[in-house]
Amino acid sequence: MFGFLPDGTGIANLWISGGGLSVGIIGYGASIRELTFDPGDGPRRTVLGLQTIDDYLAHASHMGAIAGRYANRIAAGRFTLDGREIELNRKPGETHHLHGGVRGFGKRAWKVVERGTKACALELVSPDGDEGYPGQVTARCRYAIAGDGILRIELTAVTDAPTVVNLAPHSYFNLDGGPDVLDHVLEIAAEAYTPVDADLIPTGDILPVAGTDFDFRRPRPIRLERDGGRVAYDHNFVVARDRAVEPRFIARATGPKTGTTLEVWSTEPGLQVYDAAKMNIPVPGTGGRTFGPAAGFCLEPQLFPDTPNRPDFGSAELRPGETYRQVTEYRFSAR
Repeated sequence: MFGFLPDGTGIANLWISGGGLSVGIIGYGASIRELTFDPGDGPRRTVLGLQTIDDYLAHASHMGAIAGRYANRIAAGRFTLDGREIELNRKPGETHHLHGGVRGFGKRAWKVVERGTKACALELVSPDGDEGYPGQVTARCRYAIAGDGILRIELTAVTDAPTVVNLAPHSYFNLDGGPDVLDHVLEIAAEAYTPVDADLIPTGDILPVAGTDFDFRRPRPIRLERDGGRVAYDHNFVVARDRAVEPRFIARATGPKTGTTLEVWSTEPGLQVYDAAKMNIPVPGTGGRTFGPAAGFCLEPQLFPDTPNRPDFGSAELRPGETYRQVTEYRFSAR
């Protein structure tokens, strides 16, 4: 047991390993708390995690969690479904709905439904009206060692009434263990991105990355200086317009000091890239490290933000009899 929530709910503590990976998962948010990769010369920490359940409750910022019922932003916390306007919960003082609301999936206790040495699965039942969403949704997250250096994440969901679902794994990666990740080299297989307004809500446009600060088609460091300041990233990259049946390559990141490389393969059409520019966690994390600005970066496969209000972005609807399914793989290697 990792700990207990204030209401007495126990939080599971799970470990799976194989193929050079050791993965620690907790039931709070179905979160990856630790992920080490050993290419043969010793384990290398690759994600940010915290030490206690109290730290997660106070400071986690979806660290390693599965974000949902709708990951990312929904403008003004409203959308229309089958002619009915849906009003969602928003965090106090917030204009928009983010990562499922005040208590989204990343802030819930998930139940363990499979426990093994190389795979485990957790489940969450979200009732009708939860955070304003219609329909009871049962979501499942399965983590499995799928080969040497490969962690496979399979997310599924079903509903008893029409609703919207968009789940996303939300780990913060740091492949070198240094104070920030700005020198990490990033490549993204995206020809376009969705520009945003001052509130990080998509404008509705889908624009080419060519000639912009969002062009990662060729590998380059995350750090980019422009007009006397650093470009901050919290944007959706358009990998494709539709989901794939099986994972496809969408991104690659390398820590220049250790040579540790992470490839992200996913079925999802979008990739939210977040550089944690405002991170400032006042408690030590795993390994005793402290996490300040840009201590990690997020590569979050998902549907496009605000899709329920943007028909041109596709559909996030899930209806009875259908199954939402996302498969994402983290593939680690080292030079």
